[in-house]
Amino acid sequence: DKVSINSAAVRNPDLIVDMAARFGAQCTVVAIDAKKTDGQFQVLTRSGTEAETLDAVKWSATAQQLGAGEILLTSFDRDGTRSGYDLPMLSAVTSACSLPVIASGGADSVAHMVEAFEHGAHAVLAASIFHDGNMTVAEVKTELAKHGINVRK
Repeated sequence: DKVSINSAAVRNPDLIVDMAARFGAQCTVVAIDAKKTDGQFQVLTRSGTEAETLDAVKWSATAQQLGAGEILLTSFDRDGTRSGYDLPMLSAVTSACSLPVIASGGADSVAHMVEAFEHGAHAVLAASIFHDGNMTVAEVKTELAKHGINVRK
């Protein structure tokens, strides 16, 4: 249903245009990995090993203009830390574009997920809490629903 691109889109932004034309914007997800550097959210590529001159906030707006239908936003500063999502980054990106944004990087609890939704996320991604067996997906969905978040059962 969806194809996510990151480094390839940075190297060739017309790929977003081509994918949206061929498969539809709803299938075109631009993944943005970023870290805070010198007061901006710097885009990273190649699994976070290469820093780009792009600002993640501006890149999200550009991706939308090029035809992306969704953004997967990962904070490399928070990824794996279990210290919560990067809410300033999330807020900046959701303010810069009207696309659905999936928040990624830093989740340790349902409370962190609720915060992400409160800061504009349309969906959240979590890994460590599941890999480490702290919670199941069903438990997270039940708790999110208790907080008024619409989830599929």
